[in-house]
Amino acid sequence: MSEKLHIIGLEEHVVLPVLLDAWAMAGVQPHGYGDDHPVTQRLRDVGDRRLADMDDQGIDVAVLSLATPGVQNLPAADAVRVAREANDALADIVDANPLRFQAFAAIPTSAPEAAAAELERVVTRLGFRGAMLYGRTGDTLADAPEFDDLYATAERLRVPLHFHPQAPVQAVQQAYYSGLPHGVGPALATAGLGWYYDLGVQYLRMIFSGVFDRHPELQVIAGHWGEVILFYLDHIGVLQGMADLRRPLADYFRQNFWVAGSGTVSERYLRWTAEVVGTDRMLYSTDYPYTFGTRPGGFPYLDTSGGTARSFLEHAPFTDEEKAAIGSGNWQRLTGHLTAAHERRQPA
Repeated sequence: MSEKLHIIGLEEHVVLPVLLDAWAMAGVQPHGYGDDHPVTQRLRDVGDRRLADMDDQGIDVAVLSLATPGVQNLPAADAVRVAREANDALADIVDANPLRFQAFAAIPTSAPEAAAAELERVVTRLGFRGAMLYGRTGDTLADAPEFDDLYATAERLRVPLHFHPQAPVQAVQQAYYSGLPHGVGPALATAGLGWYYDLGVQYLRMIFSGVFDRHPELQVIAGHWGEVILFYLDHIGVLQGMADLRRPLADYFRQNFWVAGSGTVSERYLRWTAEVVGTDRMLYSTDYPYTFGTRPGGFPYLDTSGGTARSFLEHAPFTDEEKAAIGSGNWQRLTGHLTAAHERRQPA
């Protein structure tokens, strides 16, 4: 390429003290790493170490978001308070280094009215460009009617909602992932596979239950190459006739969804995503810090360090214009109408 790619990573995780305290009080086990583990240390860092890792990966801007499950497994009153405090803290982080950081808001979905109000606040007062959601809220799935106000607010404000997986409910984990040797079961239930099925099914529920028919301009960002669904979209299409949808099933993914790889540097998945949704609906993400450094088993497609995040896109089988669009152009097209957070902040 004649010009250096500008790359914005959209799934770059962080934990904040207010969140850690709330998780501890609620008994939430966020990621399974000890306090001294490099992943934990990187999750808590929003300073020199993170910036150095971004430089190592080749990421110009990180859109920060709370690690899963965010505030969505907290009681309603706690979720409202923690989301507000976390969003204010994220805004301060962005203000301190607006050339390298943006942020997705935390949303207290356990209190649906407050969820819509908080999205309105962070967009209109803090200048956030969207929010990160985590599929289920407790046992309530993402297509539940009580979230219609939140989706309507996102549609009206023209901000995307990035969905991130969380672990399946305990009954599913017990039925499908228990009893495996060597500790494989819990890993298979989460980052190995279970996360992606859990969220992918919710995407389909949102479509089949009419969320996107009621909110045709709602924009959703899907990580992990579409959370499995893109690879079975032709087969799932057999349900088209009984679903009473207003559009063909594939059209929802090409008109309401944007897809990123979440640090899985697989050219096969990259090409397949481009074939299904088109490069004009693709974004970029690294799933930091979970894909930084050599992963267990040495899988190179789960390591974005050493410049891999950048070189993967630079060597993609696309035109320079398509690479630039995936790296940052599509994100700017999706959110460029919104003023940057550090320019827009107003007193709360």
